Amino acid sequence: MTDSDDALDAISRVAAELVPQLTERLRRHGLGEIEVAHGDLRLRVSAAPSVEAPAVPAATAASGEAPAKAPQASAAPTVGVASPAVGFFVYAEGLGPGLEVRKGDALGHVEMLGVRHDVRAPRGGTVRHLVAESGEAVEYAQVVLELDVAEGVR
Repeated sequence: MTDSDDALDAISRVAAELVPQLTERLRRHGLGEIEVAHGDLRLRVSAAPSVEAPAVPAATAASGEAPAKAPQASAAPTVGVASPAVGFFVYAEGLGPGLEVRKGDALGHVEMLGVRHDVRAPRGGTVRHLVAESGEAVEYAQVVLELDVAEGVR
C-alpha cells in the first residue's frame, strides 16, 4: 500500500464519519453550506436550503367543517443562542446539555482579533444542544447552542 492509498483511506474514513454529521447540521439549522478543516484536509458540504410548503389542512367539503387541530407537543419551546461576532467560539467551563441557566448567565465567548465577546443566556432555561464545537470558527448570528425555555420564564 502506498502513501497515496493511505491518504485516500483516511479521507474515506473521515468523509464517512463527517458527511452525515455535517448534513444533519445543515438540515437542522437551515444552512446552505458548512466547511470543516482537519490538518491539510478540508471538507465542505453544501445543500440548497429546503423550502417546504406549510401543511394546510383542507376543510371537509360535505360538512364545511375544518378538521380538528393536531395536538400540540408539550415540549418546551427551543431558543437558539446566536454568536455576537465573527470569531472562534469557546463554551463556558462546565456547560453542557441538561444544565439549567438563568437569563444573563455566561454561556461562552467569541474571540475576534484578541477581543472577547461574551455570549449570555437571553432567557432562563435548560441547555438542550451544543450546536457549535468549542474552538470552532463561527459567523455573526450563527446559532451556537439551543435552550429549552419553560413557559413564563424570561
